[in-house]
Amino acid sequence: MVETDFLTHTLPNGIRLIHKPTDSPVGHLGILINTGSRDEEPDEHGLAHFIEHSVFKGTRKRRAFHILSRIEDVGGELNAYTTKEETTLYSTFLAEFYERTAELLSDILFNSVYPEKELNREKEVVLEEINSYKDSPSELIFDEFEELVFDGHPIARNILGTPANLALFNREAILRFISQNYHTDQMVISSVGKINFNALVKLIEKYFGHAETRLRQNGRRQFDNYIPGNRIVEKDTFQAHCLLGNVAFDVMHPRRIAMVLLNNIIGGQAMNSRLNMALRERQGMAYNIESGYTAYTDTGLFNVYFGTDRENLEKAIALILREFKLLREKKLGVLQLSKAQRQLMGQIAISAENGEDLMLTIGKSYLLFNKVDSVKTIFKKIEAISPVDLIEVANEVLEENRMSRLVYR
Repeated sequence: MVETDFLTHTLPNGIRLIHKPTDSPVGHLGILINTGSRDEEPDEHGLAHFIEHSVFKGTRKRRAFHILSRIEDVGGELNAYTTKEETTLYSTFLAEFYERTAELLSDILFNSVYPEKELNREKEVVLEEINSYKDSPSELIFDEFEELVFDGHPIARNILGTPANLALFNREAILRFISQNYHTDQMVISSVGKINFNALVKLIEKYFGHAETRLRQNGRRQFDNYIPGNRIVEKDTFQAHCLLGNVAFDVMHPRRIAMVLLNNIIGGQAMNSRLNMALRERQGMAYNIESGYTAYTDTGLFNVYFGTDRENLEKAIALILREFKLLREKKLGVLQLSKAQRQLMGQIAISAENGEDLMLTIGKSYLLFNKVDSVKTIFKKIEAISPVDLIEVANEVLEENRMSRLVYR
């Protein structure tokens, strides 16, 4: 079945496939699973991430070394990551090795044996990862900010877990979590590369079609009790680090695209974002100033991060809040809006040229929406955003008395 620029297929067990044909000699293949750290029970905190590490540690027919070598011996790369809501295994490789990659991804997903010796060794690796975050306040502050905003909810917990929980994880806990959370109707195989689609479908049916059908029965616990928080943490750091933010729109919300545009205007990747100009270019107060917007299935998060000298902290916060006030009260002019729309569209188009990014993006879209908009359709949605849309979104998300604040100083 053809949907815009993409080809799709669904296996009898519910696993979905989406493919974008290209002429590149490099292929990208990944499997996205709609399960992440928010799906853990309290005593499982960190388990989703630990599983992502552990799937590479041996299968019924391969040891850890052979798993890594299977793709790397032919110049490819094998990787994985965990978020609050997804677990993803993926690979980049020469397109002639599509079958080798599909077979390997299937093997590590369905046939991993999680040997205790390897699990104990990997616990040390994850423990070092946890400790490295503790040594990096500019990274740690993001986790602690979500704990502040989503206090008491599973989505508040950081992805890595705790040393105490990590020590208790074993093969039995891993297999129980997979059985309870890895559902075939919540899996998408995403592909970008040079392969005949019918041939790809046969490969996916061969290596993924045997998986037992598992359908998700229960939804996630919803978040709906946001209370703004304000926390100051004394740290022995050279700079003060600060995060300001508010809950925002969930992934299905009709204003999500407008929020993406507003975030890009405020502190997106471009050097001419409002906050970069206000704090870095005009005042020299911050080397790094950025904003971010993450849309979850039932809520969202908007935040602004910056680091500055302690004596500049309150002035920098005042400048940020002034920019928020301007966006709440003053509509963008036609030329300002047009420039902002073109900038975002350009960023999207450039990102779509990166095969790996495209594979992950279309995979997530298909996982959540069961469709993928073409770049042309996305552009139309961005161009349809009006100054009134932006000011309404700004008044909902950038309201000063709704802001949470976390400061390391």
